[in-house]
Amino acid sequence: MTKAKYTEGMFLATKDKGEVSFLLCVPKDAIAMIVLGHGAGAGMRHKHMEDIAQSLESNKIATFRYQFPFMERGGGRDAQSVSLATVQAAIDKARSLQKNLPLFAGGHSFGGRMTSLYCAEKSIEDLCGLIFFSFPLHPSGKPDTKRAQHFAQIQKPMLFLSGTRDKLAQLDLLQSVCAEHAQYISLHLLDTADHSFKILKRSRKSEKNIYDEAAETAFEFIQSLC
Repeated sequence: MTKAKYTEGMFLATKDKGEVSFLLCVPKDAIAMIVLGHGAGAGMRHKHMEDIAQSLESNKIATFRYQFPFMERGGGRDAQSVSLATVQAAIDKARSLQKNLPLFAGGHSFGGRMTSLYCAEKSIEDLCGLIFFSFPLHPSGKPDTKRAQHFAQIQKPMLFLSGTRDKLAQLDLLQSVCAEHAQYISLHLLDTADHSFKILKRSRKSEKNIYDEAAETAFEFIQSLC
């Protein structure tokens, strides 16, 4: 793994909710930085987020992980407006710490969805693109595409890294949405992976580590834009 510089700290999410934690990791040969929001059920230090970040760092991609206020303090999820404000604050903080690296944003599940909603509302001029790890297209057991309605407002390149067994992104629906917005969306399917990137070892065709596959795909996506 490329040796990375680690920086930990806090930033103000909103005036009402206060400060939240962040973890910035920058490989010495980094080609870009991605701001990563975590899922709804686990924070930025969960093993899944650690594995995503470490694989990205091994592929020369700096990562800025951060907590949403509800995860920082514990308890119920905040109003969507709070989460969107936190996405903005995280991007602003990341950019202040690394001014020269091309900027990307996204995250796992909930974090990715909140980032997409924010980017549909606000234009970030220096944002090169979005990368989603297991975008939650719909709740489990309730397949539809309502959560994709805002994609038309995001005129930035987007990469979706999605498992073929993800119960929050029914495959035919996800493929249809991505095809509808093919001008901006690239889809990479992770064979046998579920929403948390757990795989079926016996039936998976590739022997490559699932996190390495996702990170290498992200690297190729970033390299094509920078």
